[in-house]
Amino acid sequence: MADNTAAVPNDVMERLRAAIDRNFQDQVAFLQKLVQFRSLRGEEEPVQDWLAKQFEKRGYKTDQFSLAEVGLMRHPKAAPMDDIPLEGSRQVVATLDNSGKGRSLILQGHVDVVPEGPLDLWADPPFEGIVRDGWMIGRGAQDMKAGVSAMIFALDAIRSAGFVPDGRVHLETVTEEESTGNGALATLMRGYTADACLIPEPTGHTLTRAQVGAIWFRLRVRGTPVHVAYSETGTSAILSAMHLVRAFQDYTKAINAKAVSNAWFGAVKDPIKFNVGIIKGGDWASSTAAWCELDCRLGILPGETPREAMDGIARCLAEAQKSDSFLSSNPAELIWSGFQADPAACEPGSAAEAALAAVHERVFGRPLDERLSTAVNDTRYYTVDYGIPALCYGPYGIGPHAFDERVDLESLRKTTLSIALFVAQWCGLRTA
Repeated sequence: MADNTAAVPNDVMERLRAAIDRNFQDQVAFLQKLVQFRSLRGEEEPVQDWLAKQFEKRGYKTDQFSLAEVGLMRHPKAAPMDDIPLEGSRQVVATLDNSGKGRSLILQGHVDVVPEGPLDLWADPPFEGIVRDGWMIGRGAQDMKAGVSAMIFALDAIRSAGFVPDGRVHLETVTEEESTGNGALATLMRGYTADACLIPEPTGHTLTRAQVGAIWFRLRVRGTPVHVAYSETGTSAILSAMHLVRAFQDYTKAINAKAVSNAWFGAVKDPIKFNVGIIKGGDWASSTAAWCELDCRLGILPGETPREAMDGIARCLAEAQKSDSFLSSNPAELIWSGFQADPAACEPGSAAEAALAAVHERVFGRPLDERLSTAVNDTRYYTVDYGIPALCYGPYGIGPHAFDERVDLESLRKTTLSIALFVAQWCGLRTA
């Protein structure tokens, strides 16, 4: 079966479905093991080592490399990583190349997860991967280790059904998706490109049509410490920081007022989000705070570049400081601390989208819906910088970055079949 322009025959689809069903208990156990790795930023090496071994056991040609090995920071789109050593952030690419004539494909997922927060606010331990009532619960179960398991077991099903892809497939697990995107960028710099890319983020079986960009920045604010009894003679860095937060909230409202005319997000209410995610400051309850540090994130509308967004952030900060008697003479330090992510769109009409839409409708019995994302994903590097059609499509879950994050296991089963059929239709299959 080498004709990758034709629909996958029904008998082949049923063989793939049966293979996924046979393997599904193993897939759930595999996902549970993935969730049990506490793969926070900078701590992904154990899970990447384990995944590399899983790929090698399957006979895939496996490449492990660090961000340092590709000269990451020479790339104009590399985001700052001053707090994480490049040498310790490792990527894994497994390649299946059967020297066929089909189109090539990248299947990519990230293994980094965000911190779990206070354990007493979870109903279940976040790194056990507990299965209950058809759900798997745990940090990263939804975002996006379920998708990682789906792309791996989709290829397992193809093999179990007696086929191999007729085109080259790169199976990639990356880091840094939650903070910079540098992991995905590193794979492209390493030379791993293809005719299309699919990233199975938890989209609830929809296609991400467009996404905002994002900028991370840190504000270091100073104050004049005095005893609280004489607070009028000093200044509080915490109160000054609050003044800056209010200024950025107003700035975000102004951006969203203009967003109604944006070609992609005009119908989305307040698509640009400003967030203060971390705040630290002060040394003593009876002293005015000598310092305060804020870690912030601001979205970017399509049509704007990260550089333009950064210039806007700098202008907002400068204007806010002009109106404050202390900050006007003692300005906060502005540090670019992570994401400098382009907004991106999945332009309609690609052959890859047509193939995904066709297989989705066969699996789910309804047309492929689309979504507009006010978060970012790694497809932007493929589309914006490398001209590779990139699709973001994956299973259904609840609570990304939240307490009691979970993924629907039946959704995962069907998504795995969608991906297996997509590989079959895009790359073509032939008998093993």
